[in-house]
Amino acid sequence: MLGISGIMSHDGGMRNLDIALIRTFVAVAEHASMTAAGNVLHLTQSAVSQQVKRLEETLGVALFARGKRGLAVTDAGERLLGRARRLLSLNDEIWTDMTAKVTRGSVRLGVPYDLIGTSLAPVLKAYADACPQVEISLVCNSSPRLLEALERGEIDIAVIEEPLGASRGECLGIERLVWVGAKAGAAHLKPVLPISMVADTCAFRPAVLSALREQGREWRTVFENGNIEATTATVRTDLAVTAWLASTVPGDLDILGVEQGLPELPPFAINLHLSRSGMDVPATELARHIRNGLVRQRQAA
Repeated sequence: MLGISGIMSHDGGMRNLDIALIRTFVAVAEHASMTAAGNVLHLTQSAVSQQVKRLEETLGVALFARGKRGLAVTDAGERLLGRARRLLSLNDEIWTDMTAKVTRGSVRLGVPYDLIGTSLAPVLKAYADACPQVEISLVCNSSPRLLEALERGEIDIAVIEEPLGASRGECLGIERLVWVGAKAGAAHLKPVLPISMVADTCAFRPAVLSALREQGREWRTVFENGNIEATTATVRTDLAVTAWLASTVPGDLDILGVEQGLPELPPFAINLHLSRSGMDVPATELARHIRNGLVRQRQAA
């Protein structure tokens, strides 16, 4: 009976953790913000705060403290965080295994050019392995164009790169936008900065040009024709610099910054947008894979 009594409370009741509270705790820890966590969990900031308070009262410890960059996890919170993630992973694995049904149908996914080969390739493979009966149609375009396609009903789900701020989408992560150039390149030293962008509708373009205008830096477009491979080639051969999310920069290129005389660029959010006309099972399941896959990538980074 010793093993059983070890998990009994002082009044003889079983001590069970509330998975919903654990999920809220992990979301707040990963986003350093109750508001951002609420957006992910589709809860109000007040509801998130109440759930964190309930978990803290249950465990008898403070899990968060106010820091310079938002909420910081306390020492007790750090002890909980790793095991909380494992608990959620096991919970979701059990749920999927026990409720799994053969998913059939089709789903149309929109993804920016720069994310398909980095962040989302392993996610799509995992989804294809889990749902082999689903036909996936992939649309690659700039984020603004993908939002337009979603509004027209041409795609079911879109992963969108957007400036930080209000959005109808669900924030899956926040990334640094950085300047990228050739290894030991000199393109960034030219008086008139040569810039290569994937497309004139690129989500990063307004932020890049605004930063250059504020710095008073002259620039010219070398390439802007909707091809990620051609954009990469112009940078790799030192014909131009570009701006990408830090996690998408190939290892054979350099990340440039203020030390090289370039203006600082703002961070961007990676947001998940769903069709407002309704989601069927294949689309709902793909959205779940994208959420879980990008969270695991952030944890591993």
